[in-house]
Amino acid sequence: MYRIGDKVLYGNTGVCVISDITARKLDKEDHEQLFYVLEPLYSNCTIFTPVNAEKVFMRPIISKKEADRLIDTIPTVQAEAYHNRVIRQLVDHYDSVLKTYDCTDLIELTMSIYAKKQYVEQQKRKFGAVDARYMKQAEELLFGELAAALDIPKEEVPEYIEKKISKYRNESGDKAQQEE
Repeated sequence: MYRIGDKVLYGNTGVCVISDITARKLDKEDHEQLFYVLEPLYSNCTIFTPVNAEKVFMRPIISKKEADRLIDTIPTVQAEAYHNRVIRQLVDHYDSVLKTYDCTDLIELTMSIYAKKQYVEQQKRKFGAVDARYMKQAEELLFGELAAALDIPKEEVPEYIEKKISKYRNESGDKAQQEE
């Protein structure tokens, strides 16, 4: 069971803080059930969800150490664009990755859609609305969790990632020069 103050990833809502745990009566026969009161970090609402609910995915957010480790792996990710002319199959593919709620999968999905975007733009074609929508969803979930783990504003996450990757590239370049 989570505690008040814990940060959790709650389905497609993203990162929420557990602001309270409360008992509520569900029926006239005085059956009480415990509920988490969730306050999403990036939207203005309150969510009540049963403590023992299994309908919506919920897990603790990653640690700062894990967030930095994930970002450090980005330069090594070999993301390949997923192409499918059948929209339903494309949506199913993207949904299946999003519903893992795994940061590594979200990084790979975001990078694969970005690779697809670059490819279609090189071909002088239009980037698909489905691809754009899923890239935005994956980035929202990923950047929201990374921001919460790193304790920085969500809009600073892309810059934080870029700085870490640049540092990695510079260090790799220095090592390569030293070996020559």
